[in-house]
Amino acid sequence: MIPEVCPNCGAEVPSNARACPECGSDHQTGWSEQAQTDSLNLPEEEFDHDAFVARELGERKVVPRGINWFWWLIALLVSGACLLLWLRAGRI
Repeated sequence: MIPEVCPNCGAEVPSNARACPECGSDHQTGWSEQAQTDSLNLPEEEFDHDAFVARELGERKVVPRGINWFWWLIALLVSGACLLLWLRAGRI
């Protein structure tokens, strides 16, 4: 079986070729099934997904829930201003 891409050098191999046009490898020197699967860069059998995620993404930071104190202060000030305007409007 002739691969579409050479497992040794990564060059495109024509369908009728007997060897790689770039590096010269053939079935005897590197087109075996093992060479093709090795070029896929698949994880090993003992692959630890959790360790991979921790290594690639780092620690997950916990975002605090709730409204920030600044927004509570803004809401209080706006409410107070609205209350003052309402009281003034009632007096006039």
